[in-house]
Amino acid sequence: MRPFLSETRGAAVNGALAGADASAYKMTMTAFLKMHGLGNDFVVFDARNHAFALDAISARAVADRHTGVGCDQVIVIERARNGADAFMRIFNADGGEVESCGNAARCVAQLLMNEEEISAIKLDTVGGPLTCTSAGSGNVTVDMGAPRTDWREIPMAQAVDTTSFALQVAGFDDRMLRAAAAVSMGNPHCVLFAADIEKAPVENLGAAIEHHPWFPARTNVVFAQKLSDKSLRVRVWERGTGVTLACGTGACAAVVAAYRRGLTERKADVLLDGGKLWIEWRESDGHVLMTGPATLSYRGEADIASLVRI
Repeated sequence: MRPFLSETRGAAVNGALAGADASAYKMTMTAFLKMHGLGNDFVVFDARNHAFALDAISARAVADRHTGVGCDQVIVIERARNGADAFMRIFNADGGEVESCGNAARCVAQLLMNEEEISAIKLDTVGGPLTCTSAGSGNVTVDMGAPRTDWREIPMAQAVDTTSFALQVAGFDDRMLRAAAAVSMGNPHCVLFAADIEKAPVENLGAAIEHHPWFPARTNVVFAQKLSDKSLRVRVWERGTGVTLACGTGACAAVVAAYRRGLTERKADVLLDGGKLWIEWRESDGHVLMTGPATLSYRGEADIASLVRI
């Protein structure tokens, strides 16, 4: 196997993906990689060659920033299925397993492409297959597939026009709620358009909408501001995690919702707290393409059982 990324950002290293070497798993210690996509950070475990069962309790313990490793999501790479190169399992910081994560897909894709010395791979997820290709300069493009915009597919409990609908939230009377939008990128998103995103109540309103009864599977909440016909400023309250520095599926959902509302073109830059993603809702097949960086922060080992007992 070819070495892929370094503990020093952007450099090459001499070493295989954590989990490829049985010696990395000593007694109670489990190897992991700490990665991020624009600050949206992950603890990545490789279970392709070693049995590794992760449940909600252990995922929550790993993600805890005070007593665990600390991350927004815990990622487990499993053996391929359905013709893919690997299966990517995703746990939010609260321990809940979720369908999709665009930033994590870029990180895992970068690892696997470097490992196999190839420029494209296919990941399978609970939310569906993702085709990933190298975009050069440390960037990865992920074909996120076609967005789902029917209210049943979000899913929502109320029949609405997902392009624009009024959403009542107890304790809030914000203008944004009069014209909310909803998009699924394999996971649900409620999109709100703000006049000034820096003044938007992202934490308080995001938390309230995540658990809104109209979203039976809970929802990510995307706050977007139009900067130009080709640019959006976006902040995201992620379901089961809270405000993150970046959300790949949220950026995709923002562009889809903005285009449907006539606010932007199909191709737009999305400026998140952690940096920029390039999103295109391709007209030829209706698929959404997301391009951005993937970064390895460091390698480590953890005693998962001890973290759970803390």
